Amino acid sequence: MRSWIPSILLVALALAGCSPKDVPTPSLESPNPTSYPDLGAAPELTNDTWLNTSGPLHLADLRGKVVLIDMWTFG
Repeated sequence: MRSWIPSILLVALALAGCSPKDVPTPSLESPNPTSYPDLGAAPELTNDTWLNTSGPLHLADLRGKVVLIDMWTFG
């Protein structure tokens, strides 16, 4: 009946050795906005070909919206 006690102790020691110690947690605070340089206004989008849109896009049409622009070329 005592044969399972060493097995339980071995498992407990193994689990204790696997526990995280002093793992740094990432900060959820935003970086200091003054640490980024001001590069001025974004240049206007001047493409000849637009995919998946009904017409050309302009920055004024996108103001106040979250926009992801994926730029690539055919090659």
